Amino acid sequence: MRTQTKTKPGTRRHLFVHRGDQVVVISGKDIGKRGKVLEALPRDSKVIVEGINIVKRHQKARGTAATQIQSGIIEKPAPLWASKVMVICPGCEKPSRVQRRFLESGEKVRWCRECNSPIDQK
Repeated sequence: MRTQTKTKPGTRRHLFVHRGDQVVVISGKDIGKRGKVLEALPRDSKVIVEGINIVKRHQKARGTAATQIQSGIIEKPAPLWASKVMVICPGCEKPSRVQRRFLESGEKVRWCRECNSPIDQK
């Protein structure tokens, strides 16, 4: 199995997915599910999506009485490869590939390839 190596410290990578985007999973056990990106991890080319790729972790109780962490089995979303998700355009509500364009003001924005409208709405 091939693994992707992490980039060297100081080098920048970019993802087509940003925090807060609505995405749909296109492959894997959660295929077809939609969710909101909670965190983007560009160095690892991964994203954490709300309600997708849920894993169970056994947690030990620790802390003082005031900040007691309960022991037990907790469920939380695990990172997912960014290539397994597609951004849902807020304009046409369809999953689409992302294109980058420059506006007349020089600002770089993401565009929907389906409806030809900007994804980044400020």
